[in-house]
Amino acid sequence: MHAVQSEVEQQRQSCPTSACDSCSSASCAASSQRAGESQQEFEERQRLASRLCRIKHKIVVLSGKGGVGKSTVAVNLAMALHLAGNKVGLLDVDIHGPSIPTMLGLEGRQVMEGNGELLPVDLDGMKVISLGFFLKEQDEAVIWRGPMKTGVITQFIRDVGWGDLDYLIVDSPPGTGDEPLSVCQTLEGADGAVIVTTPQKVAAVDVRKSISFCRQLNLPVLGVIENMNGFVCPRCGVTTNVFRSGGGRLMADDMGVPFLGSVPIDPQISEAGDSGVAFLQRYADSATAKLFQSLLEPVTSQQVSADAPC
Repeated sequence: MHAVQSEVEQQRQSCPTSACDSCSSASCAASSQRAGESQQEFEERQRLASRLCRIKHKIVVLSGKGGVGKSTVAVNLAMALHLAGNKVGLLDVDIHGPSIPTMLGLEGRQVMEGNGELLPVDLDGMKVISLGFFLKEQDEAVIWRGPMKTGVITQFIRDVGWGDLDYLIVDSPPGTGDEPLSVCQTLEGADGAVIVTTPQKVAAVDVRKSISFCRQLNLPVLGVIENMNGFVCPRCGVTTNVFRSGGGRLMADDMGVPFLGSVPIDPQISEAGDSGVAFLQRYADSATAKLFQSLLEPVTSQQVSADAPC
């Protein structure tokens, strides 16, 4: 596998002068070189600042537990914003299990280079970046240590031509390790995080750590979404609680963060992801899609009363 860091670094060196050179804001942290900072470090920091200045809202989708449907929430949140007429970017920073290309039918697509920067894959106007686009084979394992993962994540924000965005949605891998930390530290001033859990206690216990993680980084918690809350029979409509019910709400109440609501187990959600189309796009008129949409509305309309940083 070609080293993504080397490829992106070559693009960076050929890129034109950063827009920060002409920035008139005296309060901008990238307007002057810091003591002990090399010229290269200063230019890279300016380049990152110039990218972030063109992105109005930055939302990270987090979970302390794997397999809770975090990527499903990220994809449908981005699609809901896109369908509402916003300029949206979707960044997949799950280095070891990038699933966004599969869920959006973008497998086999490649990231191109233009004007000295990497150009995100375009999906009907929505911009998407994932390490999956750089793999020769989808089955290829990425065996990287922390510093390499951190460097690539930074470059995916700094060296990609995101352009002017209303929203950048970041699908982060589970846990509170290198990848989520790198994202939150790089996206300085992010609007906040949407936390995803499932109802059972074993998931809620791990997800509580994500809320603590956000508080330690002064990242507001926009709300908690409880996924897989009961299976609704498509024939008779009876709901069966496959997992313990209500764990997400109890956790949110206990941690003092907004609870956005619950999403049931719906076969159409997995079917949409497997077929490469966002659920809210393919089954927009279904009851579950309308429920899903209503849960995302407080976030997409920026009306969520975020958990105050501690």
